[in-house]
Amino acid sequence: MIESSIMVKRFSTREAARKLGVTILTLQRHTAAKTVKAPPVEKVGGVSMRLWTARDIKEARKVLAGTRPGRKKKSADA
Repeated sequence: MIESSIMVKRFSTREAARKLGVTILTLQRHTAAKTVKAPPVEKVGGVSMRLWTARDIKEARKVLAGTRPGRKKKSADA
């Protein structure tokens, strides 16, 4: 039997995005671009999903704080 104090609260990608103050699409784009390290995919009740811990969300918040929203300007070199 696992102690409840050992159990770590985990959040879906949708819940993690809500806690980060971004849309789920924004979080998915950052994970696809590998700017935010995503947790591994796990099977939960036959459904594949990423389960985020509070630590994962904290790390993602640090990365997202350094990014500016909106389109990026074209460089002068191009």
